[in-house]
Amino acid sequence: MRPHRLAAGLIAGTAAVALLALPCAPATAAPADSTPSGFTIEDPRITESSGLAASRAHPGIYWTHNDSGDGPYAYAVDSRTGRTVARVTLAGITARDVEAISLGPDGDLYLGDIGDNLGGSWPEVHLYRFPEPKRLTDEITVTPVRYTVRYDDGPRDAESLMIDPKTGRAYIVSKKKSGKGALYEGPQKLSPDGVNTFRRVADIGIWATDGAISPDGTRLVVRGYFEARAYRWRDGRPVEELPRPTVPLQRQGESVTFTPDGRTLMYGTEGARSRVTPVALTGTQVPDEAAKSAPSAAPDRAGTTDAGSDGGNRTLALGAGALAAATALALGLRRLLRRRG
Repeated sequence: MRPHRLAAGLIAGTAAVALLALPCAPATAAPADSTPSGFTIEDPRITESSGLAASRAHPGIYWTHNDSGDGPYAYAVDSRTGRTVARVTLAGITARDVEAISLGPDGDLYLGDIGDNLGGSWPEVHLYRFPEPKRLTDEITVTPVRYTVRYDDGPRDAESLMIDPKTGRAYIVSKKKSGKGALYEGPQKLSPDGVNTFRRVADIGIWATDGAISPDGTRLVVRGYFEARAYRWRDGRPVEELPRPTVPLQRQGESVTFTPDGRTLMYGTEGARSRVTPVALTGTQVPDEAAKSAPSAAPDRAGTTDAGSDGGNRTLALGAGALAAATALALGLRRLLRRRG
């Protein structure tokens, strides 16, 4: 049995117990005109979806990729059907632990081979940049630009890559089980020659599995397995923490992105036929441009999902403690088995 399947089994088992213990809560559907529908990734090749990015060139398309163990691939998934409409192969690349994907202001995709399950054993990690294909056909091969990355305070694990949609600057959030992660800023312009040093510029208090900057460049969201942080984003810094967005209960939550209009977060998870779940943003969580065009300002509260109201999500949170413990155990076991493997 592969380590990640054993870990997922532990999580799933505890999740079932936690959910059985929850009291029932009335569900209130989110407004149909404000929150997009979720979807299930149907492609059997995608079993460890670890990153998510909404396409701007192809409405309704979301880019994803597998975790370690797959090749250098990015998949374009149609949210209307859950089916893969294109797979991009990055020529000349050996993928090690791909953990994130992000879209730049020029329409280029960035694939982040930034994971380190041994907690800082790789002195360098890499980003791969390639243009988002204009036409989505079954199989596409590209030759990406490769950027070598080091951190100014030494190697570390990370799963969150964000490209600022206004400046094009790259940011990475480190992943620490203690929750004491940090935001790292890349050079103003990445260079394919030599090393790009990322500098620590802010603390991010969460066990981060992914992050995203809103399309208008005014909000930063960083997610963990059971929680998320939202910040007002200005001049490349999180300047104010905002009310925390709702995070849906998922098997192993690994990804998040904004919808193109900025009003909704799309949360993804690992696993075969994994579900991508929308959560509507409210109040000050809503990016500035989206708020200007909103019909009315909603108060700050947990967002709604396609699984029920924010009240339902608070009810689900009662089981999060047990599930969090199971996840910590399972992920620790997964890393141990990988080391022995």
